[in-house]
Amino acid sequence: MDRVAIFVDVQNIYYTTRQSYQRHFNYSAFWTQATAGRAVVAAFAYAIDKGDSKQLGFQNILKQIGFEVKLKPYIQRSDGSAKGDWDVGITLDVIEYAAKSDVIILLSGDGDFDLLLNKVHDNYQVTTEVYGVPALTAPSLINAADRFIAIDAKLLLYSPASLPTVNQECRL
Repeated sequence: MDRVAIFVDVQNIYYTTRQSYQRHFNYSAFWTQATAGRAVVAAFAYAIDKGDSKQLGFQNILKQIGFEVKLKPYIQRSDGSAKGDWDVGITLDVIEYAAKSDVIILLSGDGDFDLLLNKVHDNYQVTTEVYGVPALTAPSLINAADRFIAIDAKLLLYSPASLPTVNQECRL
């Protein structure tokens, strides 16, 4: 049985599924698909913490599924922009768990992770899988992965009405 470690860039998955499909990602369906016949070594969901009740509910759902939720505080800059990047944290955890896993699964479309996947593949001989929205996943990331799994209808929730408003979007 393959040992798998899962790393989810929550903000990236939220925004890419919203932009492409106007729907939310179905973490339960993903978990069922990605872990079938595999032993989960670690599963992390990296998110931004604004501390509101809807966000806490989402985090609890992720925990019930099997994820450890890692949070960074939401930082609002004086120019109105926001900061909340987990790239370094994800990278450090992937490197740590590559030695303990047979498969690394990354959920992100961020091309910055292509170097990371190449590094862990070469140094640890792990298989790398990327789940992402095809139109919004960097080609370099797709090429760096041993396997690219397109996020499509079977990995989405069905109610577009459940999408948050613009003011709520960073909370998920």
